[in-house]
Amino acid sequence: MGVLIFIICLAASVIGGICGIGGGVIIKPVLDAMNIMSVSAISFLSGLTVLSMSVISVFRQRKAHLVELRTGSLLAIGAVVGGIVGNALFQAVKAAAGQDDLVGMVQAIVLAIVTLLTLVYSAFLRQRIPSYQVKNPVACAAIGGVMGILSSFLGIGGGPINLAVLYFAFSMDTKKAAANSLYIIMFSQLASFLTSCVKGTIPEFPWAYLLLMVPAGVLGGIIGSKVNRKISAATTDKLFAGLLCLIIAICIYNACRFAG
Repeated sequence: MGVLIFIICLAASVIGGICGIGGGVIIKPVLDAMNIMSVSAISFLSGLTVLSMSVISVFRQRKAHLVELRTGSLLAIGAVVGGIVGNALFQAVKAAAGQDDLVGMVQAIVLAIVTLLTLVYSAFLRQRIPSYQVKNPVACAAIGGVMGILSSFLGIGGGPINLAVLYFAFSMDTKKAAANSLYIIMFSQLASFLTSCVKGTIPEFPWAYLLLMVPAGVLGGIIGSKVNRKISAATTDKLFAGLLCLIIAICIYNACRFAG
């Protein structure tokens, strides 16, 4: 089982590094479907894996100057606050639900809807509707906050949400959006992790899985950043669209399984 988890996290982190989606959007629903840990443990470990991958990816891509520091930093600040709020929201839903399966079902449904909307926009509407270039600092931080809330609550690191927002609100191309997405993910996941530490809400989990998943995230970040520099934006877009379809299918399966 440990080898399979390592392979899943490595593959997800490589793809996440290429597309700028973090990898958690793959890790979280796939491990949920495998039913090997509690929903809380999977969310936490997925977040740590994404954090390790994003740190490595951002560091390795720094020389490419794809990150727009002003916009990216404002979004990151908002994402930090959103990450804290999203973590609190997850704990509140968990406490109200009283059981992990109900929380998992809510996460799966929300992620499926968000991913479907992202797919429709990216594949069919992106070239047909105008994009914007948001400059207002408060608006940038607010957008980052919404992204942070969703990513932290869903335990996915940012996923397709970030890319769609960066396309639409900031007119970024595929490569630049991927780099800035990882920059934002790094801060939002760090905030979520530190919040869990401070509040003492870290769930119980097998330490062996942590020692497999985080190194897989690091290695995936290294490989993904290398591949990202070599492939075209068109190829990245196709990989992204295919991945979204897969994620939607897994989320629907998870929602049905948790409901049952």
